Amino acid sequence: MPAGRRGRDGATRDGPTERGPTRDSPLEERAPEVIRILRRAYPDAKVALRFSNPLEMLVATILSAQCTDERVNRVTEGLFAKYRTPEDYLRVPEEELARDVKPTGFFNQKAKSIRGACRRIVEEGGGEVPRTMEELVALPGVARKTANIVLGNAFGKVEGIAVDTHVRRVSQRLGFTGESDPDRIERDLMELIPKRHWFSFTYVLIDHGRAVCVARRPRCEECPVSRLCPSSLV
Repeated sequence: MPAGRRGRDGATRDGPTERGPTRDSPLEERAPEVIRILRRAYPDAKVALRFSNPLEMLVATILSAQCTDERVNRVTEGLFAKYRTPEDYLRVPEEELARDVKPTGFFNQKAKSIRGACRRIVEEGGGEVPRTMEELVALPGVARKTANIVLGNAFGKVEGIAVDTHVRRVSQRLGFTGESDPDRIERDLMELIPKRHWFSFTYVLIDHGRAVCVARRPRCEECPVSRLCPSSLV
């Protein structure tokens, strides 16, 4: 069997004569191979947001909506030095917090969400970030995506798959889901991906979406699962 081609990232590309499932194979045959190859291609995939405690993870994730993780990390470097407890976020006027998070975009709404979440944490949680999905999604500004990220990274609890823009785009292109609603996409992925991989594979999909399966024109010629992808352009 001829050796596979290598892309610019150094990953071996499966040659066209390799046996096994193809992009035309049923999903239940393709999916395990796609998962295996992508996990091997991104062995160190993990959350890019910087945090040192559950509150920082929660705030950073709220700020990450419609903003790059790199920019969020630049903002939180100073933010987390200024605001160390939920009470700190409530002591300042909302306008001041909005100015502090302005570079992340949608800053008025994000400031409102952060303060609302912190108020509930103080009043109902004894100052501690909730540790359950039910309690987290009850916080202002927190949906399942944010809750999954906080639970998995801050508490080591895995209850689902965080569906961000990268996860949605890549999973749709791979044919893993035909849905557009994040909750429905999550359900499809949870049925397809073994539970032991839910947490890590979230970041595999995110890294793949950033590096190769980009929004405007995916780099299919570099993709390690191109032969298994029904959306491949090569």
